[in-house]
Amino acid sequence: MNHNTTLRFLAIAEGISYLCLGITVPLKYKLGYTLPNLIVGMTHGILFMAYCYWIVLVGQTTRRDRNFFVVGLIMSLIPFGTFWFDKKYLSTKD
Repeated sequence: MNHNTTLRFLAIAEGISYLCLGITVPLKYKLGYTLPNLIVGMTHGILFMAYCYWIVLVGQTTRRDRNFFVVGLIMSLIPFGTFWFDKKYLSTKD
C-alpha cells in the first residue's frame, strides 16, 4: 500500500467517523448514553491525527503545492469534506 492509498483510506475513515459523531453526540447529551460517544470520539480523534499526519507526509513526499495542505486540512473540519477531498485531489493521482 503506497502513501496515497493510505491517505485515501484515512480520508474515508475519518469522514465516516466524523459523521458517526453526529449520531453519538445526541445520544450522549439527550439520552445519557456515553459509551458510544466515548468509543467513536476516541476513534475519530486517532483517525483525525493520522489523517493530518498523512496529509503532510504525502504532500512532502510527492512535492505537492501548498494548496494541497490547506485544502486537505480545511476539508477535515467540514462534514463530507474528506470525501470531496478524496475525489478531487486523491483519486486522480493513483
